[in-house]
Amino acid sequence: MLALSVFMILPIIYIFNHAFKPYHELFVYPPTFFVKEPNVQNFVELFWVTANSIVPVTRYLFNSVVISGLSVVGVTIMSALCAYPLSKHPFPGKKFIFSAIILMLMFTPEIVQIPRYLVVSELGIMNTYWGHLLPILASPVAVFLLKQFIDQIPDSLIEASKIDGANEVVTFIRIVIPMCMPAIATVAILAFQNSWGNIETSTLFMQDDEMKNFPFFLSTLTNNLANNVARQGAAAVAALIMLIPNLIFFIILQSKVISTMAHSGIK
Repeated sequence: MLALSVFMILPIIYIFNHAFKPYHELFVYPPTFFVKEPNVQNFVELFWVTANSIVPVTRYLFNSVVISGLSVVGVTIMSALCAYPLSKHPFPGKKFIFSAIILMLMFTPEIVQIPRYLVVSELGIMNTYWGHLLPILASPVAVFLLKQFIDQIPDSLIEASKIDGANEVVTFIRIVIPMCMPAIATVAILAFQNSWGNIETSTLFMQDDEMKNFPFFLSTLTNNLANNVARQGAAAVAALIMLIPNLIFFIILQSKVISTMAHSGIK
């Protein structure tokens, strides 16, 4: 297991080394795994790329941080508010709604691109943060995970809280949410990864460069250049910047993921 763990971590080590390689090491043949002469020139190049541009790279980073933070909060709250009644409250059409949510798991993002564009356009939220957030707030995976986790909470516990005088809001906030923290942590990780690496909203809904995010900037970093060498160092640093938040977020909450999968029926 130790040997397998070391093997699985090799790509992460490579990305870190790759970001600090000078150009003569980036294109050396045969390629080297570890950097021999590390420097920070690639980091300087990344910020220099947009030095003469109207929109600096820091603006793309700021947009990504804001959008990812808001999406984590929004997806978590909306998914929990949807999963709780589906799990613990009988109402007409409950099974149909849950079946529709499960059916939505089968649709790839490409299938719903045109409907999403029409909705965002008709709402008039192009070139706004809402245009980034609204298409990703509804997460069938998050609702499914939370619903399956809430199913494990005994009904007697919720009934006891109501007997003690707690209303639905208090029961939800003080009983259900604390007991679902492993599932909420998992949903937060999934929401962050989906938002942090999302390029669709910037491509389809944002015409102003100042409203686009960092993944979009990364996708255009080496496009339309005269050769394949230019900006490769900056691209290596940008890839590292894309990795680090995901890595930190997952390391902090990874223990919760295992607990969630054990309780949600996913083996």
